Amino acid sequence: MFEDSLAAARPDPVAAHVQAVRVVAPGRVETVETPLPQPDAGQIRIRIEGCGVCASNLEPWSGPEWQSFPMEPGAMGHEAWGVVEEMGAGVTGLREGQRVAFAGSHGYASHEVISADGALPLPDALAGRPVPAEPLGCAMNIFCRAQIASGQTVAIIGIGFIGAALTALAAQAGARVIAISRRESSLELARTMGAAETIPMQDHWEIMREVGRMTGDRLADVVIEAVGQQWPLDLAGELVREGGRLVIAGYHQDGPRQVNMQMWNWKGIDIVSAHERDAEVQLHGMREGIAAAAEGRLDLDALVTHRYPLSQLDRALDATRDKTEGFVKAWVSPEALA
Repeated sequence: MFEDSLAAARPDPVAAHVQAVRVVAPGRVETVETPLPQPDAGQIRIRIEGCGVCASNLEPWSGPEWQSFPMEPGAMGHEAWGVVEEMGAGVTGLREGQRVAFAGSHGYASHEVISADGALPLPDALAGRPVPAEPLGCAMNIFCRAQIASGQTVAIIGIGFIGAALTALAAQAGARVIAISRRESSLELARTMGAAETIPMQDHWEIMREVGRMTGDRLADVVIEAVGQQWPLDLAGELVREGGRLVIAGYHQDGPRQVNMQMWNWKGIDIVSAHERDAEVQLHGMREGIAAAAEGRLDLDALVTHRYPLSQLDRALDATRDKTEGFVKAWVSPEALA
């Protein structure tokens, strides 16, 4: 369950400034104020209620050589939602005061201006709820690319936000899901999402033996790697059956990877790199993710678990990195709504 609710929040008067957090050095943030931007034609200004914290932020947060500091105010926040506060000329199909989700780029702030065609209205069924539509859309698009069908055996490696959402979607599609993850709380989450079997992610060979035992040595029809590290990718190749499908859902951003191409060739497997970059495809997935959450097919209470004030973005990022028991996804909200 997320720690607080926005159900009792009341809209603030229009602010004179944007309150934003920027990362000034590895592991360090500061809160700044910038002038309130005015939307141009075709744009809207959104008063942000909250923004999800993505694991893709962790590599820049750690201070790699390629990252420069300080970052721009609000930078890295791309999972935000809020209320339309002002509309530029020519905007149709939206109204001031309407609640929307969007995939921006400076969502660690109290306000953001975006193109109006990137805002997705939120249904009344999600009133007062945190709605990080961008990662919901990622899960829906990965599920589409995975081509999971009823009766298949699907192994999912890594049960964080994406892995848990995919567990639910695959189970609802009639697949038999084997969930593999490090933390017991993650395995319990996978079971609540519909996983038929779970395996602790501790020993490479033991996991292989367990999946073999569970499948009569046939292995999995579809394997989804949702961690973004070398070992899980190695493991995924081992667990997929001959002629099966390996879906890379993890975000690999900390350097090159090596793969056992001899094994991949011999098995004749399909390889799907399931990160979508086409803006229209991303928006389509977000719409589907919002609908799935509104209909209860994706449980936001179970998927969005830890809330922090915007000024404590550093704590939210550290929690995303350290993942204590029970943690799935953090989100931050401006103090005016906390």
